[in-house]
Amino acid sequence: MTIATFDRAGLEAALLTGLPDLLDDVREGLAEHWPDYAAFLDTDRDVVLGPAELFVHRLLDMSIANLSSPGQTTLDHAERADATVREVFEEIGRRQLREGTDLTRLLTAFQLGARVAWRHVAATALRLEFAPDNLAALADSVFVFVNQLSFSAANGYLQEQIDDAVARERRREELANLLLSGRASTEAIRTAARQAAWRIPETAAVVIYGGDHQPTGTLVARLEPGALPIRRNGLVVGAIVPEPSGPGRRLQLGRELAGMGAVVGNAVALAQLPRSLEIARIAVRLRSTGVLSDDPVFADEHLDALIVWRDEALVAALREEMLAPLAGETAAARERLAQTLASWLRHFGDRHAIAHELSIHPQTVRYRMARLRTLYGDRLDDPDSRARLFLALEWPGP
Repeated sequence: MTIATFDRAGLEAALLTGLPDLLDDVREGLAEHWPDYAAFLDTDRDVVLGPAELFVHRLLDMSIANLSSPGQTTLDHAERADATVREVFEEIGRRQLREGTDLTRLLTAFQLGARVAWRHVAATALRLEFAPDNLAALADSVFVFVNQLSFSAANGYLQEQIDDAVARERRREELANLLLSGRASTEAIRTAARQAAWRIPETAAVVIYGGDHQPTGTLVARLEPGALPIRRNGLVVGAIVPEPSGPGRRLQLGRELAGMGAVVGNAVALAQLPRSLEIARIAVRLRSTGVLSDDPVFADEHLDALIVWRDEALVAALREEMLAPLAGETAAARERLAQTLASWLRHFGDRHAIAHELSIHPQTVRYRMARLRTLYGDRLDDPDSRARLFLALEWPGP
């Protein structure tokens, strides 16, 4: 049978006339297992008719193309289907995600619709006395075209997922920036948190990556889903983690951040997050200079070091002042005397405890302390001087 005998106009008119009956049959088929789709065909019949008419037009285009080019598969022609058809069914797929509907249900409903559609197409073509090769072309076109429409819907569903994920990630980054700005109102934070689908915690902390190489998204990928990414110059450099002091959270964070060289700031109320960021930055610097060595570093476990080392110049000045009396000693003698003085301060002058700690004889402790009294004089008996000496000796330079 040649293409000239394919009565497209007659079949098209008959199929379009029969579309309401076809949709009624599809509705009946959906009613038992997909009642929401069946209800949609009832309430939005006008919305469905447009894509259904497109289906008829493109189905016949494909059938004629298949008859005129028997060496080409119907799928080849389906892939060149009108962009409007693809866009319509991609939008249907996108709508499924937005409405929280499982894509599998939609694709299964498509297959049911294809079977019903073929019954109508076949019955109409037989009534019009179509030849067997024309019927075969129509059958091939129906099922391949429905597969193509299913692909378009699935692609729309996937693209909506991607777009939704990108938008959600952007909103989460915007929320993190808002929280760290220190200028946002409570209402602004609530609005941004709602848009980012982020549950507002009682407390939070800033985590900063402190390793030698930028981790891009690795840091946040390791953390639990509630972490908000902190991005600078296109790179994820940290995160805001909710409830870092909750039950089991420290252990969890320790596992998640192991090997990352990360620093966890202290837990604070949301309004105080800029302070947690500042403390975390100081801890990152101290880790890079070797003052802190934990991995990860929990800043609240090292607040004394952070306080002392917040300004390195002040620490250096304190050490220079308090250790000046030892300047005239040899390097080896300065080290021995400094160790003994630090132990003396730690053990409140207990000679036996000092000897045990330094693995020396108590008499050696007495000799060294006599030398230190000669060098420091009455300052060893002054509480303020002892406190300053303790800081100078307990926090040596990196």
